[in-house]
Amino acid sequence: MRSGILESVAVVGGSIAGCAAALVLRRAGVRRVVVHERATAELADRGVGVAVHTGRCAELLAAGLIDETVPWEPMRLRHWYVRDGSAALGRVVGVQPFPFRAYSWGHLWRALRAGVPGDVEFRTGSPVLGIAVDGDGAVVRCEGGGERYAAVVGADGHASLVRDHLHPGLAPSPAGYPAWRGACPQERLDGLGEWADGVCAYVVFEGGHLVVYRIPDGRGGRLVNWVLYATVPGAPAASRALDTAHRARLAEITDELLPPFWGELVRRTGPDSVFLQRLYDVSAPRYASDRLLLLGDAATVARPHTGAGAVKALQDVAVLESSLAGAESWESAAGAYDAARAPVGRAMTALGRRLGHGLVEATPAWHTQDAAELDAWWAELAGQGGFGGRGLAR
Repeated sequence: MRSGILESVAVVGGSIAGCAAALVLRRAGVRRVVVHERATAELADRGVGVAVHTGRCAELLAAGLIDETVPWEPMRLRHWYVRDGSAALGRVVGVQPFPFRAYSWGHLWRALRAGVPGDVEFRTGSPVLGIAVDGDGAVVRCEGGGERYAAVVGADGHASLVRDHLHPGLAPSPAGYPAWRGACPQERLDGLGEWADGVCAYVVFEGGHLVVYRIPDGRGGRLVNWVLYATVPGAPAASRALDTAHRARLAEITDELLPPFWGELVRRTGPDSVFLQRLYDVSAPRYASDRLLLLGDAATVARPHTGAGAVKALQDVAVLESSLAGAESWESAAGAYDAARAPVGRAMTALGRRLGHGLVEATPAWHTQDAAELDAWWAELAGQGGFGGRGLAR
């Protein structure tokens, strides 16, 4: 995009997607970029682990959206475990290649936040209350009043106000089951079992599974990051805090369904370090219209089974930048961006539903499967690809 072709852009949301968007908008020549983030505190402690496929990581490194200095842990293999008597880790049902890097969400956010140019206005404690669009741009209304911008980028997550304005009545659909998340200091697990470095564990049981991998703790050590998916009949998750039903279900899974090592991992994480993540499906029919544009979870929320949430957000930003680079106007750039990314969003949402069905809602008879059956099951479930994110060239 010709330098200065757009005078001002408001970015709603200051997490990973919002910081990356602010960076590329300034690189594209937008004169004034303002980020409106509702939180008043630093976001670095949000989330826990982020797995990034090595192929997607290479693309994002080349795009300048991941910094090679951010600490990460390598993953090479995925081991599928089932409970088998007193065996500490359980029995390995199958082994598959798993070329991923494991990051801390906070480390990624800090690097992106540090990369936002100093002339970008990053306003914390600035929740957006409303948006009004006209032919000349949009007025963003906050507590202090309204402010006009030439365009608005929605990076405001699954409950996006910008998406509500662009697509009234389009609401995320609950997945029907939650995820429990936690991270345990690795030293708390010493002596419990020999879980090899470079291995991502999928610990499977009837009605759910546990995903486990190591991430850097930022102090030279490691955390064992875990995410557990399972149904809780009749008790939808209402918040991040565990209520009685979700504590009871977690205890049941830990005590009765997981092999000893993985159950002890959950117990030693500590109840105050475990939280619930509510899961949703939604994909905007259009990612851009008039002077509004969506990216990240504001555009599409796919279930985390896809292993591509942060990747998709950063890919959205990368495509936005390339669309701006070759455009004569904001409208043509937004149209090119929408044409490239909206189909990817729909495909990732469909993949998340399919993986959720096979890994949680209609699990196979794990104890009778062999490695060949597991490989065939996974190939059918994952379909035409997309696990870990689709390549930017696709």
